Amino acid sequence: MPTIYLIPTPIGEGIDQINPQTNQILESIDYLIVENLRSARRFIATLKLENKVIDDFTFQELNEHTPESKLQEILQPVIDGQNAAIISEAGLPCVADPGAPLVALAHTYNITVKPLVGPNSIMLALMASGASGQSFAFNGYIPIKEPDRAKTIKSLEAKTNFQSQIFIETPYRNNSMLKSLATTLNPNTFVTVALGLCTKDEMIIRKNAHQWKTKPVELPKVPAVFIIG
Repeated sequence: MPTIYLIPTPIGEGIDQINPQTNQILESIDYLIVENLRSARRFIATLKLENKVIDDFTFQELNEHTPESKLQEILQPVIDGQNAAIISEAGLPCVADPGAPLVALAHTYNITVKPLVGPNSIMLALMASGASGQSFAFNGYIPIKEPDRAKTIKSLEAKTNFQSQIFIETPYRNNSMLKSLATTLNPNTFVTVALGLCTKDEMIIRKNAHQWKTKPVELPKVPAVFIIG
């Protein structure tokens, strides 16, 4: 039975985040399904494989622009018996990254799906936030424009008595997001912002909305995770 391996890649800095099984798996397969061809080739180059070079691999891109109608074509080599790996740009494939629809399709063909352990900014942020890790929800991106943004923020806040609410934002909108949270939430509601995780500029700050509003912080334009709760 063919296998699709879900191979994590480092977030931020540090080759030490690479799963030890990665080299062994990549030495044994030829077909790679990747979010971005350039970053995938760069990642493989850092591994210094012993018995393969980059040109030994067949790459197939799978990202937010890939139409659902193409999934069957992408999966076909695996259906035909070839092992493959899914590699996203950073972190875990299929978690806030492309891959889940292809994995769902693979299950319908009884293809084995093998996830590898690796870094994930959502989980790292939750670990360091002080918010509940017993019950939480990841909400992806929330609306950009008002009044939809404020309405969504209040809706998420209403759930925090039993569930931490996690979401992300495009780096250049970090400060506008923080301002929206500070002005929309109840003053005593806590917000954690985790930025630049696993880099030298890592920053994890937990304050209530009143503190964020009265003592604002200028956030850098780097990947961020926001947690209400």
